[in-house]
Amino acid sequence: MLFDWSSVTRYLDLIEQGLFLTIQISVVAFSGAFALGLVGALARRSRLLPLRLIAATYVEVLRNTPCMLQIFVVYFALPSFGLKFDNVVAGEIALALNVGAYMTEVFRAGIQSISSGQIEAAASLGLSGTQIFRHVVFPQAIQNIYPPLINMVTITILGSSLLTAIAVPELLGSALVIQSRTFRTIEIFAVVTGIYFVLTFGTSTLMNLLGRRLFPARARL
Repeated sequence: MLFDWSSVTRYLDLIEQGLFLTIQISVVAFSGAFALGLVGALARRSRLLPLRLIAATYVEVLRNTPCMLQIFVVYFALPSFGLKFDNVVAGEIALALNVGAYMTEVFRAGIQSISSGQIEAAASLGLSGTQIFRHVVFPQAIQNIYPPLINMVTITILGSSLLTAIAVPELLGSALVIQSRTFRTIEIFAVVTGIYFVLTFGTSTLMNLLGRRLFPARARL
């Protein structure tokens, strides 16, 4: 079998555009998921029953239905209620909602890992609930959940490939376009596989290095 790598090099601009769109989607979606996860975790620990029920419903529904279905709901169903987004924005919203459900449980575990003694000690010093969370709970929770956060970033990057289903021209979408034009399946998918690996492995490595600088005590464990 002869390989024709020129069929890939002719479309490097399309691959580059898809790569940058993948990065954009991943950054936006993970930022949204991070915020949703934090809010969801606080809601699940709230003293107010309605908040706990809403957060629990969000987590269970999103974690027990396919991400692809959620993408279709945001892109195809929400316009029926007057909420219409272009395909990229719809994909970012759906991916943020999906990853945010998992992030909620990650954050909840991190918050629960903080001993009640520390919280009581901070309260005895006169700190308000907001101050306790900001200065005592949140910094330690982030340190405790940092490894799962790295996994969530990887999941978000790889999950962006599902947006090909709504014609988002991210990396995999661009690869499918090139494949349809050249019929060089092995070459283009080999290149895209390598790009995904470099992107996810490189991101994980950089975040691990950053974690060692931010949390030197954990790095020594």
